[in-house]
Amino acid sequence: MLADRDRIFTNLYGRRGADLKSALKRGAWDETKFLLDKGREWIVAEMKASGLRGRGGAGFPTGLKWSFMPKPQEGRPHYLVVNADESEPGTCKDREIMRNDPHLLIEGCLIASFAMHAHACYVYIRGEYVREKEALQRAVDEAYEAGLVGPNNKHGWPFDIYVHHGAGAYICGEETALLESLEGKKGMPRLKPPFPANMGLYGCPTTVNNVESIAVAGEILRRGGEWFAAIGKPNNTGTKIFSISGHVERPCNVEVEMGVDFRELVDRHCGGVRGGWDNLYAVIPGGSSVPVLPASQCQELSMDFDTLRNLRSGLGTAAVIVMDKSTDIVRAISRISYFYKHESCGQCTPCREGTGWMWRVLERMAEGRAEKREIDMLLEVTTQVEGHTICALGDAAAWPVQGLIRHFRHEIEKRIDDYTARSTPADYPVSAVAAE
Repeated sequence: MLADRDRIFTNLYGRRGADLKSALKRGAWDETKFLLDKGREWIVAEMKASGLRGRGGAGFPTGLKWSFMPKPQEGRPHYLVVNADESEPGTCKDREIMRNDPHLLIEGCLIASFAMHAHACYVYIRGEYVREKEALQRAVDEAYEAGLVGPNNKHGWPFDIYVHHGAGAYICGEETALLESLEGKKGMPRLKPPFPANMGLYGCPTTVNNVESIAVAGEILRRGGEWFAAIGKPNNTGTKIFSISGHVERPCNVEVEMGVDFRELVDRHCGGVRGGWDNLYAVIPGGSSVPVLPASQCQELSMDFDTLRNLRSGLGTAAVIVMDKSTDIVRAISRISYFYKHESCGQCTPCREGTGWMWRVLERMAEGRAEKREIDMLLEVTTQVEGHTICALGDAAAWPVQGLIRHFRHEIEKRIDDYTARSTPADYPVSAVAAE
């Protein structure tokens, strides 16, 4: 259980003010100049020592990512871009940081930019996040007025931060599509290589990080990388904000240690599964893009990157969607499939054509209007979409379908059998229908 003294986001629920004066009382901007004076190498080394893995879904080591930025060259400025395009269904953690603890994010932007020789940072906010954008912009204005950021700020590193409001496209959560959108183009992923660290925003070296990854940087450096690494599990260290929704008594966001037991997470912080633990049916552990897990695999489940990967799912953004036995699992995955079909940018043929095809087949399966041989056909198509697109949206569309077939194939087959039984006259042999 995470001790209160180890929590980084002390205003996650907005019970105190989000203004600068309140943030200073909670410890934000404390000794920031002292941290910068220790130098870039020290900052990157501490971030590596902390074991922090990216909180946006991929789980790539943050300190290592920062170290990829090349040495400065004249005429090629460096940029930090913060990905606040929180559009993954089930995920709602970053919005609470921007609403209630925005100064932790702004301070983290300054520190990360200094570590990567960047004088400018862009925060790209999801189009639907209107109030969050307003809250963050107020905090940025306060930071400028107080001389915490700006060309001649009191920390000695010229630094500007810009809040950019997107137009509500899920694909812009992919880092290169986000960069395209920032440049005023249509949000469509770029081929890699070149990677953003070499050629990112405006063709210059760029690092793209998630809101939570940046917001924890200041506290990690103040307390030391070893402190953060001592929380959680090896290779899955530190604290993490989990977004728990679905069939629980009290859906919530909560900051806990990495590797927390799933049952403890739900019982302690959400009041348990609706109808009791025995009513648990399935769990999507990391946002809608990761494969669903049956209740049988969630009895003693450690919520970390490695454990969930070994179960052929993923922690993703730690958006835990709980489903009880009232859930129509085939219909639920079909609805998720429609989302990815709708949000595909259409650049890659497997994604453009495959997402729509998968959704249409799932819609028929949800009603039972399918044949059992189509289940294997659907699974084969998911493997032809997965890994064959420029960005990971193809994977995100394929994985939920794969999870459904892997663990709930019997539900699809039962749906087909029930539909066949309803459609076949009682006095007409099934074998005769099949012969026709």
